[in-house]
Amino acid sequence: MRASLVIPTLNESGSIALVLRTFRTAADAANRAEFASDPIDWEILVVDGASTDGTGEIAAREGARVIVERRRGYGRAYKTGFAASSGEVITTADGDGTYPVDLIPHFVRQLLDQQIDLLSGNRMAYLDRRAMTTEHRIGNRLLNILLRVLYHHYLHDMPERTLLDSQSGYWVFRRSVLDRVALTQDGMAFSEEFKIEAFLRGLKVVEVPIHYGERWGSPKLSTWRDGLSNMVFLVSKRLAVQRELKLGAPTPFRRDVEAGAPRA
Repeated sequence: MRASLVIPTLNESGSIALVLRTFRTAADAANRAEFASDPIDWEILVVDGASTDGTGEIAAREGARVIVERRRGYGRAYKTGFAASSGEVITTADGDGTYPVDLIPHFVRQLLDQQIDLLSGNRMAYLDRRAMTTEHRIGNRLLNILLRVLYHHYLHDMPERTLLDSQSGYWVFRRSVLDRVALTQDGMAFSEEFKIEAFLRGLKVVEVPIHYGERWGSPKLSTWRDGLSNMVFLVSKRLAVQRELKLGAPTPFRRDVEAGAPRA
């Protein structure tokens, strides 16, 4: 089986080598154990936002395929990486050392064994308080609450009947998911859009608790600007879903599209 790891970067020269080496060590170990009968052929794609500190060069020396994406945006980087990837399973992480890349092979095994479409990491489960500023933690909680309020009707199939971390960028998913979701956001709202699209379209989405550590280097987020943008997206997306339902036309937001009238 072929799988892809997609990592967006912007000036992560201090951490990218360690991230890639940690992942490669774990992937090699898993191929000798969990995947011994069918080792995974991994490709690593680093989508670099024209870093000026040599991030791309370091990643290339570590064996990654580096794609320079000069168009700005977290979501834009992922869309570029997904389009360039060739894996049957696609995985993601950041290049700043915050996500547990060593657990990616384990979660690929879980995805395959449990017939999951999208597995998303819940950073809030074991959050290192040094990993987020107070403002960032508050912003994440507000966005999570807003998503649960707006989309509670569609979260009934989630194991916890809710989504605990709407902003996580740690995913393991089947390539077929990309054919069933509409991804429009180029910014930070891409994280929540990806998950919302998945559960609205009836895919099996599972959250798993992960450790989220302190990042290497300075943060790239603007807490209030990005947070406000994400809130606006959550509301506008929910209104778009409601408009589809009121039209009474077949809509991609339900499993039983062919069965009759849209669910209110």
